[in-house]
Amino acid sequence: MKPLARRAVTLGLVGSALIGIGLGAGPGAQALAASDARPGATRAFPSLDPPALQAAIETRPADNTSGAIARVGEPGQLWQGSTVDSQTGRKIPANAHFHIGSISKVFETTVVLQLAAERRIDLDRTVQEYMPGLLPDTFQPITVRELINYTSGLPDVDEGKPAPSTDATIANRYEYRTFDDIISTTLRPADRPWPGPHFAPGTEQEYNSLGFRIAGRLIEQITGHSFKQEVTERILKPLRLRQTSVPEDDPVMPRPYLHGYMTDSHGRAVDVSEQGGDPSNMISTPADLDRFITALFQGRLLPAAQLDEMFTLPKDKDGKLVPFIGTSCHKVACFGAALMSTPLPDGGVLWGKTGHDFGYANGMFATRDLSLRGIYSVSNLSLDFGTPTPLANRLLTAAVAPTAGQP
Repeated sequence: MKPLARRAVTLGLVGSALIGIGLGAGPGAQALAASDARPGATRAFPSLDPPALQAAIETRPADNTSGAIARVGEPGQLWQGSTVDSQTGRKIPANAHFHIGSISKVFETTVVLQLAAERRIDLDRTVQEYMPGLLPDTFQPITVRELINYTSGLPDVDEGKPAPSTDATIANRYEYRTFDDIISTTLRPADRPWPGPHFAPGTEQEYNSLGFRIAGRLIEQITGHSFKQEVTERILKPLRLRQTSVPEDDPVMPRPYLHGYMTDSHGRAVDVSEQGGDPSNMISTPADLDRFITALFQGRLLPAAQLDEMFTLPKDKDGKLVPFIGTSCHKVACFGAALMSTPLPDGGVLWGKTGHDFGYANGMFATRDLSLRGIYSVSNLSLDFGTPTPLANRLLTAAVAPTAGQP
């Protein structure tokens, strides 16, 4: 995920769509999310409505997008669809490749938890123990668990750095930085004051990407292999995710792909599909991400104890959910390890992750019992990742309540 894109994911997983179909995001909803941390009986959702789903992803002027692809599944049912690329006038293949942004955090966390199951990483040991000197002395001990469940209190990537213009972002889109580059230039910048902790570790929750860059570096230190090697050998090969890759510093997109665009200062849509990033950047397709989240929730990648970490919301010493800083959750924590919880009208919970890269806004979600799952990628014309993706909200509504809003 690119530094400028870090704001996007703080919005959460299309939760605003649920307000219009019977359930808001109040404190009771968050408590519900916590209570549904373990799978129960398979829920019954309305049968998939292909016309409603296709209508949901058709781009509208207010969307500020150029096209989209999506895939929604229920037991025994599958729908996949796409739109026309407004810039080329051509139909987008429904299983096109795209940059997945922070959805890669779920892959990364899976590797961390696999290493924990192998007793090679202790989630309760600290970053300072594993990597002495990595963090400035102003930071209290931060555990590995706190890195991956967003309770580290760390500053975010490039905090305090002035945001570049859109034109500069487009011009520099091929920039590639290692984990060490990102960590050092964020925590010990040469051109501005060093950022300090946002809060004491474990006491609050706040969306954060720097913790995952540190976790990525830990993976490489513990295994002696690159992030790419570990994700490939542990997840991509076993699940036969042949259309998913960790490109590192190779900007070439595999074909076919969803073109990502950014609008420059002259109002022109510039194709930014080829771009740099960091070692955790990944490219995938709707079908591969569907296979991944299905295998993950079925327990095919993690033992039960480690999988439960993904669905466990952090609590304080009194057993209450820790407060949340920001806009992703409503006052209290809604993230487990990597995954975010979103309450559904029927009392269930949707778990998943959004992800943004230059020109792309994506989502991957499912109920824990896999009675509903979905993937989408939107070609995003705007650099403003601080607003919700209307198309994603429509898609979720079409899947959960296809008749909502109809006369």
